Amino acid sequence: MSTSAADPSSGAAAAPDVAARAAALTKAYGSGETAVLALDAVDVTIGRGRFTAVMGPSGSGKSTLMHCLAGLDTVSAGQVWLGRTEITGLGDRELTRLRRDRVGFMFQSFNLLPTLNAAENITLPMDIAGRAPDREWVDRVIDTLGLRDRLQHRPAQLSGGQQQRVACARALASRPELIFADEPTGNLDSRSGLEVLRFLREAVDTLDQTVVMVTHDPGAAAHADRVLFLADGRIVDELAHPTAEAVLERMKRFDSVATSGKG
Repeated sequence: MSTSAADPSSGAAAAPDVAARAAALTKAYGSGETAVLALDAVDVTIGRGRFTAVMGPSGSGKSTLMHCLAGLDTVSAGQVWLGRTEITGLGDRELTRLRRDRVGFMFQSFNLLPTLNAAENITLPMDIAGRAPDREWVDRVIDTLGLRDRLQHRPAQLSGGQQQRVACARALASRPELIFADEPTGNLDSRSGLEVLRFLREAVDTLDQTVVMVTHDPGAAAHADRVLFLADGRIVDELAHPTAEAVLERMKRFDSVATSGKG
């Protein structure tokens, strides 16, 4: 049975404190006997101004859930809303505009353009859209992330942690409604990874942003307000105010259930 923090009843307008939600979200790849069910009627609500981590074993559906909530992937059944906008019925052009204007993305690969300096990479999405950045907001993001003295450096002149901070600033620069981070510390050493997690936490606490992060690391998940646990395409549990120890214990419990099930 899938779980949610709030009732995502179909047709009801999203509350002001809801950044995104899904109702009976189902995603299948392929058809017939070879079909793979990645998400199985998932109900979930993402609170605005909160940091949510999504965890689960490989193949549990966590990245698929993020991609569907972000409008990066289509759904097989069910509904998804970003704020009050249902995105499951939007066309490609509308989805592109929505992702550009209302969503920020961070991935393992920083996706910085090597020919642009940090400042240019940060404002690139808005430059492409022909939108003037809010300089006061962008300056606040830059200072929060400690990038003021690195703005004229190109990616090759930055450490991995600094590159990911630039990627974080780019995700924040347009003041999106929701930031999706897919294993944002996966390619970083422990010190750089901790820096990025602290900055994501600060983005929520200081800049009033909303973050959804897919991770396999209990230590990373401990920076969140809430952890959702997926298994076999369903949300099977959640944990509020997580610690690394509590997350690890919960993950061990799922592993033991899966192992006993195979016996």
